[in-house]
Amino acid sequence: MPSSTSNASVRLSDLIPPIVAGLISVIVNYGGTFILVFQAAKVAGLSPELTASWVWSVSIGVGVTGLFLSWVSRTPIITAWSTPAAAFLVVALSTTPYAEAVGAYMISAAAFVLLGLSGYFEKVIRLIPSGVAAGLLAGILLQFGIGAFGGMSLDPMLVGLLIVAYLVLKRLTARYAVVGILALGLAFLLVQGRVDLSGLELQLAAPVFTRPEFSLNALLSVALPLFLITLTGQYMPGMLVLRNDGFNTSANPIVSITGLGSLLMAPFGSHAFNIAAITAAICTGKQAHEEPSKRWIAGIAAGVFYILVGVFGVTLAALFMAFPATFITTLAGLALLGTIGGSLAGAMVDASSREASLITFLAAAANITLFGIGGAFWGLLIGLAAYVVLNGRLPRRELDTRENAAN
Repeated sequence: MPSSTSNASVRLSDLIPPIVAGLISVIVNYGGTFILVFQAAKVAGLSPELTASWVWSVSIGVGVTGLFLSWVSRTPIITAWSTPAAAFLVVALSTTPYAEAVGAYMISAAAFVLLGLSGYFEKVIRLIPSGVAAGLLAGILLQFGIGAFGGMSLDPMLVGLLIVAYLVLKRLTARYAVVGILALGLAFLLVQGRVDLSGLELQLAAPVFTRPEFSLNALLSVALPLFLITLTGQYMPGMLVLRNDGFNTSANPIVSITGLGSLLMAPFGSHAFNIAAITAAICTGKQAHEEPSKRWIAGIAAGVFYILVGVFGVTLAALFMAFPATFITTLAGLALLGTIGGSLAGAMVDASSREASLITFLAAAANITLFGIGGAFWGLLIGLAAYVVLNGRLPRRELDTRENAAN
């Protein structure tokens, strides 16, 4: 794990980049995927009060766990709701009574607490070769990098402005390049009248308790898929994001604490939260801070922003989702360029795993979906299989190698 000896002397100039990185990760999360939560709530026929409670519980839960883990470990641990699980619930809640779904959320969360306490997940993570892990991350993030430029045909003035500004700021003041494009993009949208703040009213959210019910049908049709989808689609790539940027924090407390948080918040509507993957990469790389020991501030900032959104419920979530899609995708893609480049470089370093890493990258970028399980899992599985075939052996534990590299 990167050293935290310099944390005692944190200057104002050290705070701005990681705080902005935390803010961007929150904006990208709400603006990019939170609509799935509203869609699932609509399918389930939830009242506005229950929907607001879902927003409150998942936002507060994500904020508190991320803030706590980042503070204790001095590592930028970004937590988030399970996006693939939210997509799954858009379908599952149409046939499952809401109280039984809440019971299923609790069973899935309890399973994560037990998994973290067992220590088995950490052992599996340590077996994944660093080149394969880097290839997986690059493949997952590739679509976001492409998205930074893909919006040019839809909104050339906005996207062109952000790209040119990013390049100029990167040349003049690399540390504040992402800060600059965020401020410039928001100013441009406000001047054009494309973000309407006139009707914005800050209203406190009120949690609503739902008594959980348990059934075999909900266990098999909701709890089990929810656990597997969140494990393979969020926890696995999320831990590899940390590893790729040199943070060797154990997975065990992360899985246990986020699982416990999900368990406590489930009766108020939260389906699952976990370590983030894509939005975490915005906060774990050099764009958050040149010094790894200062990047934990981004985790604190993201946690605070999530809590603020939770306190004010649907209002701020709706504000983030009101940003044009091209602004969100371009902002995310440009903020992740450094991570994508670093991951590609890391994937190609070791000649013995280079081809397996390349296969992992391509398989993850293809975003294969089979049996309801997303591309991160299949990309990793295909990459590990390629590694075994090409090297004639199973991966070995890489803890010592990674710790030496980080130090």
